[in-house]
Amino acid sequence: AAVMVLWATLFIVTATYMGALQAVAHGAPAWRTLVKGLGMVLLVYGVLLLIGVAAGGRDPWQPLRGVGFVAQSANAAQSPLFRPVKTLADIDQALRRAAGRPVLLDFYADWCVSCKELDRLTFTDPTVRATLAEMVTLRADVTANDDDDRALMEKFGIIGPPAILFFGSDGRERHEYRLVGFLSAEAFDAHLRALLAARG
Repeated sequence: AAVMVLWATLFIVTATYMGALQAVAHGAPAWRTLVKGLGMVLLVYGVLLLIGVAAGGRDPWQPLRGVGFVAQSANAAQSPLFRPVKTLADIDQALRRAAGRPVLLDFYADWCVSCKELDRLTFTDPTVRATLAEMVTLRADVTANDDDDRALMEKFGIIGPPAILFFGSDGRERHEYRLVGFLSAEAFDAHLRALLAARG
């Protein structure tokens, strides 16, 4: 939220300096109109960022995600994909209840740019979501970076998000399938299918 406010301030101040709110004098050179037009674009985007922050949005690329019909349509398209976990006990319990299905554990944080890209570009893909339906999907939100979060990352040797771990039916991590960083929907789905095929 703070980052979005700072960007909004920069865009709005720059737009004002570029004359976005001032009339172009008659006979002014063409470049003056161009500068004013660019300033208007910055001004509009800066205002959208402020509206997004006020509505609870946290994604600068989609500032209106938390506003009205935009939020409703986004939520309708993305039913809850991950079950939240906070502690190692939560994960152990989920592994015991997996009933032989592979388990995915996603380390996420609100301040992680690649995590946002995964949410926006990879986890929303219909093919990926269909493949993930064959798995138990967990998410450890380490945004707060509190004692539980640090203990969880230390346990699995995670420096920071994004990191995606996979566990077999025996409850042990399949280290060879661990992912760190962003992966496109196509590549991620291929990775999931390889994991599911190896399970047999």
